[in-house]
Amino acid sequence: MRKQQSGFTLIELMIVVAIVGILASVAIPAYSDYTIRAKVSEAVTAVAPVKASVADYYYGNGDLPTSSADAGLDGTSGGAEGLSGGNYSTEVVESILVQADPAGSISVTLNDIGNEELQGKNILFKPSVGTNGQITWSCEAGTAAATLPARFAPASCRGSST
Repeated sequence: MRKQQSGFTLIELMIVVAIVGILASVAIPAYSDYTIRAKVSEAVTAVAPVKASVADYYYGNGDLPTSSADAGLDGTSGGAEGLSGGNYSTEVVESILVQADPAGSISVTLNDIGNEELQGKNILFKPSVGTNGQITWSCEAGTAAATLPARFAPASCRGSST
């Protein structure tokens, strides 16, 4: 009479552990990039009231603002020239500045969001005034003016307008 074998052999278990290890080594870096992109999307959301301020200035004055103070941002919290957009700073966003080049452009600088090399990197939003006076915005990342690597930027900032 033969004894019937039951269960898995050691080799079979080692193969399963190796497969799980390989899958984890691929999934963890991808998940890390995903969580950073989710935090960067907060910066895209945080810029909405500043876009409204730039538009208000344009509709009231006929041209785009060249500084945060022109756009009506709070300039009391320090930063470059005392204009860091203090009311818009968050755990993810270090500062939001309206710039003169090009006029009305908005630079959003990031805090440390889980990747030390991203601290101080920025996303740039550029306004464009249409023939009907409507302002449209384009978003940049991965350029000389917008230093956040494109792989961490939302899809809307990788080459199309928002």
